[in-house]
Amino acid sequence: MTSKGLPVPSEDWLLTAAERGNPHTDIPAWCAGNTAEPLIHGKTYFARLNAEVRKLEAGDHLLFTDWRGDPDELAVDDGPTIAELFAAAARRGVIVKGLLWRSHLDRLAYSEQENRNLGDRIREAGGEVLLDQRVRRGGSHHQKLVVLRHPGRPELDVAFAGGIDLCHSRRDDADHHGDPQAVRMASAYGPTPPWHDVQLELRGPVVGALDLTFRERWCDPAPLDQHGPVSTLMDELKHADLHADRMPPQPPDPPECGPLTVQVLRTYPAMRPRYTFAPLGEQTVARGYTKAIRRARSLIYVEDQYLWSTEVAELFAGALRANPRLHLIAVVPRHPDVDGAFALPPNQVGREQAIDLCKHAASDRVHVFDLENHAGTPIYVHAKVCVIDDVWCSVGSDNFNRRSWTHDSELSCAILDSTLDGRAPADPAGLGDGARRFPRDLRLALTREHLDSADGDPDLLDPVTVVRTMTESAERLRDWRDGGRRGPRPPGRLIPHETERLPWYQRAWATPAYRLIYDPDGRPWRDRRAGRW
Repeated sequence: MTSKGLPVPSEDWLLTAAERGNPHTDIPAWCAGNTAEPLIHGKTYFARLNAEVRKLEAGDHLLFTDWRGDPDELAVDDGPTIAELFAAAARRGVIVKGLLWRSHLDRLAYSEQENRNLGDRIREAGGEVLLDQRVRRGGSHHQKLVVLRHPGRPELDVAFAGGIDLCHSRRDDADHHGDPQAVRMASAYGPTPPWHDVQLELRGPVVGALDLTFRERWCDPAPLDQHGPVSTLMDELKHADLHADRMPPQPPDPPECGPLTVQVLRTYPAMRPRYTFAPLGEQTVARGYTKAIRRARSLIYVEDQYLWSTEVAELFAGALRANPRLHLIAVVPRHPDVDGAFALPPNQVGREQAIDLCKHAASDRVHVFDLENHAGTPIYVHAKVCVIDDVWCSVGSDNFNRRSWTHDSELSCAILDSTLDGRAPADPAGLGDGARRFPRDLRLALTREHLDSADGDPDLLDPVTVVRTMTESAERLRDWRDGGRRGPRPPGRLIPHETERLPWYQRAWATPAYRLIYDPDGRPWRDRRAGRW
């Protein structure tokens, strides 16, 4: 029992050590005594990261993983860039270590050269950045993590984990005009695509678990480049660093500092050569979501870039069928991030199938929205957030699809708060857990932005009224748009999401392409056959 609330039944919501299913890692089942702050929007995150990195002194540690890093991406409006920020830390004597996905070629719309350039800039300053291709074929390292350690000053330790890469297009703000340093996307998003995203700032013992997550990958003895002699020769010709130097000793975990229990969830595929810390892979992301969703009774609130796997949709559908009070709210992008006759249909068919499956289970309790800014430009939803019954929540790099749950490397933080939230309804699920402060405040902050709503709006607390409020707002904005935009624009940014059913001749090839290429399965064969994560 704490002074702030009733004890959270962690084993009811979080994976136990046995349920995690990976005895080869030293990551704890969960970590108590933490604080977290959701950093909504890339501009908020980059500014906070800039401030914290500038505090690092000689002998401190800066550890980071990323899917893409652009060296010239500004951390704040007047600089420095990400490369300048991290390189300056290295020149001060900070131990800087980075793991960037080696990536596919830039000419295929990926980031191989950009990641290489960021690594080169940091290495020139005395840091070490490795291009890591220890993934399944067609897979990627998708974790977005920065860990800052201060040996001898553990109260300053902090980690950032979530959905925001250190790259172009991410540094948008609440107005959603987009990052001036933009990547090219589908034409519907314009030259500077509006971008919605979330990162967590974490303090307390969980920083040690995230530090260990980095170290497990860094110290894995498998070769960094596993996809053939040609790519290895290219790395050697470009003088790439192919061997990880020794890490400094890991500092003790920071002291407890808050009411949050945080569980580090990860995805690693089954592959050869095997990860030493996950020889059969790890699917704690999938297992963690599965356990929490099966406990849902009132409201599942999701923001997700994809939401397109039938296996994931069936999990939602099963929960909806089993619980007649349960509602699902999903906020997704209006359009995929790509155009084109060959790239677009596989993106469309997966989401169409997933949403149809959920709506077949409970058509009146599935509410899917997309976003637009006040100028009417769609906002690309890149956030990966889930809040269940205002008790459990997660923020991470993983999407609600099979790829993220089995095939790529991913990292998410699931959170339980011991602080009761006394605002009615005090126990939305009716299971005696009570609403909890952090997950409820996270859901409210996101919903209020999407609705242009004031902080004190009571209609957003109750699951039934929040569904009604969001639906009515979205329909008003849609009707205003479809009616020729006459009169004042209604408040809000939500629009009811519409899926387009592809003609049979596109589905015939797009469906297998989606399953095999866009949403592959990284589980061991026995788990695939058994249908388990």
